[in-house]
Amino acid sequence: MAASEGSSNGPVSGVPLSSSTDSTPAIAQFQYSAILDHLIGDKRQIKELNPTIMGGLPTPQKSDEQKMIERGMESCTFKAALACVGGFVLGGAFGVFTAGIDTNVGFDPKDPMRTPTAREVLKDMGQRGMSYAKNFAIVGAMFSCTECLIESHRGKSDWKNAVYSGCVTGGAIGFRAGLKAGVLGCGGFAAFSAAIEYYLR
Repeated sequence: MAASEGSSNGPVSGVPLSSSTDSTPAIAQFQYSAILDHLIGDKRQIKELNPTIMGGLPTPQKSDEQKMIERGMESCTFKAALACVGGFVLGGAFGVFTAGIDTNVGFDPKDPMRTPTAREVLKDMGQRGMSYAKNFAIVGAMFSCTECLIESHRGKSDWKNAVYSGCVTGGAIGFRAGLKAGVLGCGGFAAFSAAIEYYLR
């Protein structure tokens, strides 16, 4: 009777308790490795991040014309042309403003006692505005083009590009008056560009 009770209390399959407890860590390790394969292993399914599924707005695919326009707008030629136009407008406005506050506009140095007419004043203001516009346009185009070329060569977009471009632009403009003026122009434009970049960033 005791023997039958002892046999009934044992495992039904007839496998000893020690063998079942020894196989439990192996089964758990197999299941853990299977889960890892599905999460980070070769069996992992890569899902595309669709904005419509995530609740965002769908972004339409760009056409070839849009890509071509973006490449054109990011080119150095377009940036230089845009800076040239912007510099021309800004320089013209600055020249007209400085001519408007200058008390010597329209006066003839040969006859300083004669009062200038309105046409002469407007003519001098237009000439000064056009001179400033040309200078600003040249400086803007040179600075933007050299900065774009330096950025493309370095492959980085940081404050150093503006400093290098300012040095090249200032040196090229000042070099017409001599080597000393070129060095001073390089240092001055570089310092000014660094200050602007520090303020903007």
